[in-house]
Amino acid sequence: MGVNVQMDLLDFLTKEELIRFFHCKKTEMSCMEEPNIFLHQLRDHNLVPEKLYKTVVKMRCKEKRKDGVYQILDWLEKERSDSVHLFWTCVFKDHILQKYPVLRLLRNSLMDGSFRVYENLPDPVDQTERESEPIQIEETTAKEKKKGTKRKKSAEETEEDEQPGPSCPSTPKQKKSAKKLVFSTPKKGDKGDIWTYALFKTHLPVTCGDKEGTLYRDKLTKGGKCILSNGRWFTPASFESFAGKGKWKNWKVSIRCQKTPLQKLIKDGHLHSPLKKRRCVKESPKVLFPVSSSESSSPLSESSVEVEHSGEDVLDEQIEEEEDESGEEEEDDEAEEGEIGPVDPSLFQTPSLPVNCGSVSGVLYKCRFASGSRSKSIRTEERWFTPEEFVKQELTLIDGHWKKDIQCHGKTLNYLLKKKILSIHSLLCKCSLCISKDQDQQHQDNDDVCFICNTEGDLLCCDECPRAFHNHCHLPAVEDDSLGEKWVCTFCVLKTNQGWWQPTQMTKEEVLGSSISQYILHCEYLLLCMYKDDIEHVFTGDPTETISGYSRVIPNPMWLDRVKTKLQNKQYKTLGQFVSDVRLIFHNCHMFNKDPHRTTTEQSNDVFDKLGSRLEEVFEKEFQTIFDIH
Repeated sequence: MGVNVQMDLLDFLTKEELIRFFHCKKTEMSCMEEPNIFLHQLRDHNLVPEKLYKTVVKMRCKEKRKDGVYQILDWLEKERSDSVHLFWTCVFKDHILQKYPVLRLLRNSLMDGSFRVYENLPDPVDQTERESEPIQIEETTAKEKKKGTKRKKSAEETEEDEQPGPSCPSTPKQKKSAKKLVFSTPKKGDKGDIWTYALFKTHLPVTCGDKEGTLYRDKLTKGGKCILSNGRWFTPASFESFAGKGKWKNWKVSIRCQKTPLQKLIKDGHLHSPLKKRRCVKESPKVLFPVSSSESSSPLSESSVEVEHSGEDVLDEQIEEEEDESGEEEEDDEAEEGEIGPVDPSLFQTPSLPVNCGSVSGVLYKCRFASGSRSKSIRTEERWFTPEEFVKQELTLIDGHWKKDIQCHGKTLNYLLKKKILSIHSLLCKCSLCISKDQDQQHQDNDDVCFICNTEGDLLCCDECPRAFHNHCHLPAVEDDSLGEKWVCTFCVLKTNQGWWQPTQMTKEEVLGSSISQYILHCEYLLLCMYKDDIEHVFTGDPTETISGYSRVIPNPMWLDRVKTKLQNKQYKTLGQFVSDVRLIFHNCHMFNKDPHRTTTEQSNDVFDKLGSRLEEVFEKEFQTIFDIH
């Protein structure tokens, strides 16, 4: 009913009113978090060009994605203004409104009439021919200069472009002809771009998030720390991290001057990006690191020779691409190291590490990581994954990379590799960890140790989950003669059967009074959970044989192996009898540790009380879950 009322109200608004409102709200809509569902909706209604849609949904940088969404909305206003009613109709669907609060506010504005505040907007400002003429000339000059960077300049062009100055063309330090920056003194009332003011010839005010700083042009060109903020010097990448934007990993976009990204200032020639440093020996009589013929013929090697030896011009765009791509890992590492807060090395010393990629979490095992992206080293509840497969489980991540997008304690795997916390063996390595035979790849689908006792040995692998068991650790125990082509563990059998069983709708008393014959599988599952959680095997065996003075305090001892034996021998008639024996284990534990007559030696057994409480919580939680008792 609400949807029909909403559509009727839209019908009462004119096309001009809807377009005017759309025009004023493009920026707000472009700032939506996670806009992919919004874009899917527009695509489903043929309101976005397919090529532009695919480009925007693949963008990882938030700032670029906002610009992309704005570009789509701008195209829609200019090319599909007749479809503005359809636009508002499709974005006001319930599933879209639930996802995006900003659209709910826009809908309310249309519904209550408050949108009419935008009716008296000033007319668009059109430049006169005289005003636009210098800009046109400037743009033409910029285009000519940009065009000139796509090929090597001829001698005539070089002479025309170069401005007279103290440096001659033969100066060794001059790698290329830099665009000459033109500065002017602003006139009164002029609101031009401050980066052209003579006042800011040497430095520029910049912002990143809520942090402010001063960027020094000459230091940026040389590379290194060039931004001064709060009395500290930062590199662009570390300043981005300091501002809390380290996850962007693109300082050229996140750092701005007058809301204009540095990337645009660099592209337009107002700033000079630092050249990427190349590791090669210049004019050395001996070649310490000979270059192969294939490498010497590559475009990268040619440009290296030009920059280091001949001093010829290097293309601006090529240098920027090399800096962005080849130096990306270096900037990522620098940004991570610049993050506020110390890193505790002990967090990374365990054999397994907790990892996550967005909302997906798992455990990375160092012993399996030797082959890097080719080894199934990350385990979730469902299965083992290679790092590349694990990244793909985060459906909201587009074009993800395992080194950058998988994190452990807030650090990327790339960081752990750089710090030697993780290591990848050579592709030619023939150790047991790196063997890639089909049989070994299949074995990687299951755990390397028993799921219950956490030790190696001859293991039985489940065909439905990553668990593996010793024959005697599993319940029921498995005989090799009884195995078929496929074997499924108790955990998976119970999980599958629970989908078939109808809710019992029984009270706790009715469940405990039920015959145990129909709940053998449940009891075996509960015992397996307790065996696994009893890591120190405190409650597995007879306590009278391991704990001094136990039989003097506890007249009726009970332990897990005894409960298992009674279950296998069919000594329990009802489920309640089984539960009573399990709870007796915990009752005895608490009674023994509260006994005031224990000797000094027996006082050390207090640790068992905490272990008993933890195991009791595991049992009660699992018991209530599988029997649906609330």
